[in-house]
This record gives sequence, structure tokens and C-alpha cells, in this order.
Amino acid sequence: MTKHPEIHYRAMLRHVAVGIGAVTLILSAASSVRADIYRCKRPNGALHYTNIREPGRRCELVVRGSSKSNSAKKKTTSSRAPGSRGTKDPARYSRYDALIDEAAQLYQLPHSFIRAIMRVESDFNSTVVSRAGAMGLMQLMPMTAQSMGVLDPFDARQNILGGARYLRLLANRFSGDLVLTVAAYNAGEGAVEKYNGIPPYEETQRYVRRVLKHYYAYRTESSP
Repeated sequence: MTKHPEIHYRAMLRHVAVGIGAVTLILSAASSVRADIYRCKRPNGALHYTNIREPGRRCELVVRGSSKSNSAKKKTTSSRAPGSRGTKDPARYSRYDALIDEAAQLYQLPHSFIRAIMRVESDFNSTVVSRAGAMGLMQLMPMTAQSMGVLDPFDARQNILGGARYLRLLANRFSGDLVLTVAAYNAGEGAVEKYNGIPPYEETQRYVRRVLKHYYAYRTESSP
């Protein structure tokens, strides 16, 4: 994909009436990523997110790159479950590639996007459990796991497919907006709808920045 000098945190996802909904992801990217994120209004009234303050358009800073979080969130702080191999296992970063590919193809999401979510959520630790009870690679809360058809959240395949299915549903719900999809995965779709954008939670804003950072890094790695 051609790289552009500006990075726009906007993913245009087009629905196809198949299964949960297949999509095409169209992004412009660059080799570096700014941390600040703005919500700008286009001349037709549509809102979009970008890391560039666009001249002549009404833009509001919604995520400040220097913000630091000390807030608590349902599935952020994790502790290893019994039998966890811990984080001294570098092979884990490539162990699940085939399963991520399967989920990406099934739910029409970029491999690098699922991978970035997994990196931030669990650092590729399949047995990690948060203090609030979120489980496994994609850190699924019990109710979410159940609704996504995940019987064993510590089974890598089930967990990845369940998390990807949830991401697909969120992407459909937020008209393919990448930033809102990420924010909703962290804070819940209700919070995103309540604030009509990224919720004003420092932890969620930091989460969005981290996921986008890894997403663009993984995309760069996979580019020819």
C-alpha cells in the first residue's frame, strides 16, 4: 500500500451481507505515528479521527499524547493464572500466527489489527487473567466469551476467534471506524456511544494509542 506523509486514524470498512459482515480496510499510513488524536468535522458534517489538525476544519483534541493513566479498567491489570509460562517465552510472539490468519480471514479483519489488540491485551500470554476476570490472549470477559461462543477461553483458537468476532461486531456497529472500534473493545460500546467518540478515560485513551502504535508497526513489518 502506498504510504502518505500524513497518518489518518480512520478506517473505512465497507459492509458485505455475508455472515457477520465482511469488510475492506482502507488506510493511509507512514513510518512514524503521532500520539495526539483529533476529532474533525468535514464540510458535509461527518466526523472523523486523525492525528493531524486539519486547517480550516473544526477539530477537537480528544487524545493527548502525553497523558498518563492511573485509572482502573475492567481488564487492564493482569496476573498469571496457574500454569502460566510467564513472559520469558519469546516464541509466543509468532506461536499464534496461523490462528490469527484464520480469524483475520473469517472475520475480514487485518492480521496486524488482531495482532496489535492481542499484544496490548495479553502480550501473547494465553493463560493470563485480569483482576476483573478477563481471560486469555484477547482478554475476554466471561459474558463476552459466552456471547461469542467461546467455551474454553484458555484455548488459543477459541479465544482468538471469539475476540476477532467481537471486533468484527464492533467494527460493524461503528461504521468501520478503527479508532472507535479499538476504544469500544477497551471501554465498551456503551461508553463510546455515550460520549459520541473516544471516552474521556485516560486508560482508554492510552489503550487506543498503544494499539495503533503496534498496528502500524506490524503493518510496516508485513509490507514488502
